[in-house]
Order: sequence, then structure tokens, then C-alpha cells
Amino acid sequence: MAKLAFLGLGVMGAPMAGHLKTAGHAVTVFNRTRAKAEAWAARHGGALADTPREAAADADLVMACVGNDDDLRSVCLGPDGAFAGMKPGAVFVDHTTVSAAVTRELAQAARAAGLGYVDAPVSGGQAGAENGQLSVMCGGAQEDFDRAAPVIDAYARICRRMGDVGAGQITKMCNQIAIAGLVQALSESLAFAKKSGLEVGQVVEVISQGAAGSWQMVNRHKTMDEGRFDHGFAVDWMRKDLAICLAAADDVGASLPVTALVDQFYKDVQRMGGGRWDTSSLIARLG
Repeated sequence: MAKLAFLGLGVMGAPMAGHLKTAGHAVTVFNRTRAKAEAWAARHGGALADTPREAAADADLVMACVGNDDDLRSVCLGPDGAFAGMKPGAVFVDHTTVSAAVTRELAQAARAAGLGYVDAPVSGGQAGAENGQLSVMCGGAQEDFDRAAPVIDAYARICRRMGDVGAGQITKMCNQIAIAGLVQALSESLAFAKKSGLEVGQVVEVISQGAAGSWQMVNRHKTMDEGRFDHGFAVDWMRKDLAICLAAADDVGASLPVTALVDQFYKDVQRMGGGRWDTSSLIARLG
């Protein structure tokens, strides 16, 4: 069992940290809003700290799941950041979806401080975090991954090293690109079925058994048909992720025309007041 720190106790981080504690690890948590850390500690019996540096002190691994590039920098760097408190040889594991650029920047800072670094964004949403069934895509040195993977297994359905630092984030971008186009196509299919007078559930029962079937179709068609969009991963966060994808595509000369279009459709959803709706809400703009 390892001595761990977990930074960020949102809808993903809180259950992930809980799985680590249940697995028998010693876990100290930090959250910018202290009340969330207090509630987590009361529920799980772990310790809490006032700063990332205090949480990271003497930890074997420090895990983070925060909001964006700037949030990640704030918990890593500076006199109260995790890097300042981590012991030499400890490994920082970042579960946040951020740019590959900030990942490489922070990995370089970690190496300069004698620390390991693994970028390990996750897919599976709030339900995946709560059920310990996340897909974890990692980038980093093999030896750092080998130390982190047995700990990550507490909340992972699959955990794979995709390459050097940054490869995990690039893989997560592939995930978000695929989801964006798929959810738009599913939205159009369901909206077309409904306006044509068909019963959506019956349509899905048939077409989900063929080449059109997908996880999104099976798990989201009913709530999409009912206009319920409360499954956790918000449109605001999806637009953040798609902006990262589009910027990275420019860097490597890749063309993402469907992704760029769907990003604008999510912008329409934001204008409808749906910034906190989940990503299946694309159907709402189709009327």
C-alpha cells in the first residue's frame, strides 16, 4: 500500500480518491474549496491538507484531477505547490484533461526537481469514476508508469501507457474527437426518427444491434429523447476539451472539420443556457 495525495475533489476526483482509500492506501486530500475536502475526509476517514505542498509531503505518488491548464499549474508550481513538497523520486500523476503543451512544461519542471511525471487523463465520466471503471490513457517514462499503474487500478477498467509524456493527453483528444462526431450523429438520428413519427426506443432497439450501435446510443437515447441532460460531463468542459483538440490539430497539421463544426453546435447549446448540461444535449438544438 502506498502513501498518496489527491488534489481536486470534483465529480471525478472525489470518487477516485475514495477508491484509493478503499483499496487500503493512505490518502491525504486537498481541494481549493476546503468544505469539499472536509466532507470527503469525514466520509472516507482520510486526512486533508491546507495546500498542495502539505498534501504532497512524503507521498509516494501525488494524483491530481482539476479543471484546466491554469488550475493544474496552480496546484503544481509555486511555494505552496505540490512539486515544492514532494520528496525526490516521487511521481506526479495528472488525471486532468489539459493541453499537451502544459503537460510537457510541467513534466520538465518535475524532472528538474527530481520527480517523475505521468499524464493520465481519464474517460468514462462521473459514473465511471463512481464505479471504478475508468479508461486511463497514460504518457510518461516506463518506470514512472510502472509505479503508478498498480495504484491507478483502484479506479480503472483499463490503464495503458501510450508513449512518452504528452501521449496520454493526445489519446484523450482522440477520445473527445470521436465522441463529438458520434453524439452529433446520434442526435440527428433520434431527432429525425421522432419527427418522422417513429418511437425512438423501438428504433434504437433495432439499429443498436447493427453497425450503428454505440455506447452513447444504448446509454443515452432515452434521456436524450426525454430532454434530460444531467449525466455529469458538462458542455462547458467539452468545449474546453475541443479547443485543446483543435489547437493540437493545428500544431501537427491535422484536419478536424467535423470536430470544429460540433464545437460550434455546443456553443449554440451554451447560448440556450445549457453550459452545465451534459454532452448528449446536442439534440436540444435540433428542436
